[in-house]
Amino acid sequence: MTESRPLVSVCVANYNGMTVIDDCLQSVLAQVGDIALEIIVHDDASTDGSVTHIRARYPAARLIESTSNVGFCVANNRMTAQAKGEYLLLLNNDAALFPDSLQTLLAEASRLGRPAILGLPQYDATSGELVDMGSFFDPFLNPIPNLDPSLNDVGMVIGACLWIPRSLWQELGGFPDWFGSIAEDMYLCCRARLAGHPVRALASSGYRHCQGKSFGGNRVSNKGLATTFRRRALSERNKTFVMALTYPAPWMWPMLALHLTLLFVEGCLLTIVNMDRRFWREIYAPCFQALWHRRMLLGRLRREIQESRRVGAAALVSAFRLTPYKLLMLSRHGLPRVR
Repeated sequence: MTESRPLVSVCVANYNGMTVIDDCLQSVLAQVGDIALEIIVHDDASTDGSVTHIRARYPAARLIESTSNVGFCVANNRMTAQAKGEYLLLLNNDAALFPDSLQTLLAEASRLGRPAILGLPQYDATSGELVDMGSFFDPFLNPIPNLDPSLNDVGMVIGACLWIPRSLWQELGGFPDWFGSIAEDMYLCCRARLAGHPVRALASSGYRHCQGKSFGGNRVSNKGLATTFRRRALSERNKTFVMALTYPAPWMWPMLALHLTLLFVEGCLLTIVNMDRRFWREIYAPCFQALWHRRMLLGRLRREIQESRRVGAAALVSAFRLTPYKLLMLSRHGLPRVR
């Protein structure tokens, strides 16, 4: 930590993170390289004593206390509005950096010499296994984990540890507040690519992440794929928003129509197979309802994004892979357990 103007602002969104916040913040304080940085923590109305703990243990961190639970997007927008660093690192409270993470990110940012979104290799905090080095997309915006260190130009990097120049964050407008949580990283990376900015995943250094701690699920175990109704609902809704906002014309409309048709079929089949109406009621119906209710806002934002596009559709399509990732996961692990 330094009293001079920081080069890097590390922004940590926290909600009930007493079991993980020390590992996160200590990993930031342990960074090598004598980097001028500041730590900003947004507490999202925690009920587990996080605020008292952070204030006592980390007095140099700037703590923003929310009186209500506002979600990941609003939390990060608030922190970045107060950040003073040239670069921002958005970091989950359940993520812990390797000691050379900031040094590695700074070196790549300097080497590129242009604004870019960067990410580090993500490792599972429990098993230590590599989870991804960024992700590609299938045609329906399902993220496909990249495990090839030679492939650095990716569709997105995970928001649990996302590096972006503050000037680029401001240019792109940050996260949409109304996304709440999940797929906000996808939105930001897709918008950056359309504006002609690189999205790159580094092959060295990394961070440990307690996957799925915030929303449950999002993990593959020896029992197969597990998720939650809440995670699936937010994921399907927000991926649909990103598709409607960022897919260039004219192929946005046929792809969106196909996507919604497949979602409808998927919702009906899962409801019937599981004999549980919650699948339709809590995951799929809200997606269609949200798309309709937000149609005017989505239309305005889409026009803004497409009018500011500096590159052709190929810049976005190059991050896509043809194989539908849901079908691949279904063939490998069967139907996910949803709770």
